Amino acid sequence: MAVFYSFHYERDVNRVQLIRQMGLIDGQRILNAQDWESVRAGGSSVIANWIDEQMKYKAAVIVLIGRETASRPWVRYEIQKAWDARKPLLGIRIHGLSSMGTVDTIGPDPFTQIPGFEGSNPGLPIFDPTVKDWFGDIDSKATYQKLAGKIRSWSSQGRVRQTW
Repeated sequence: MAVFYSFHYERDVNRVQLIRQMGLIDGQRILNAQDWESVRAGGSSVIANWIDEQMKYKAAVIVLIGRETASRPWVRYEIQKAWDARKPLLGIRIHGLSSMGTVDTIGPDPFTQIPGFEGSNPGLPIFDPTVKDWFGDIDSKATYQKLAGKIRSWSSQGRVRQTW
């Protein structure tokens, strides 16, 4: 199944690369820093067009949730686009994966920004593979292993906007 990954590029691209390297789910090509800067330099319409094209033929949208994901305008755009297009949508927390040797703190639920549901999640699942050791610290290797074992089943559990 091909999915679209939504995430905060600058903060979480290394964590997302770990997920892509698992090779368990086919997602869009993750732009390198130069390519992302090229798209971003084109302005809002170029970014929106790039997102629209990348998402067009994907079966689902997975929001990879880091500490600052919920506050990112383009992540909000991607969530709204998936919601409006009735694409299966879900979240996976990635703060427990190592990025340059460090883990992060948990971020807020990005689905609370969907119009009509401000402040509450409209029933979209968020999975958290984070594993802690005996001291309560995040074990990034165990988190990676848990995510690798669960990501396929989680990716098929997205929910779509219901029509009334």
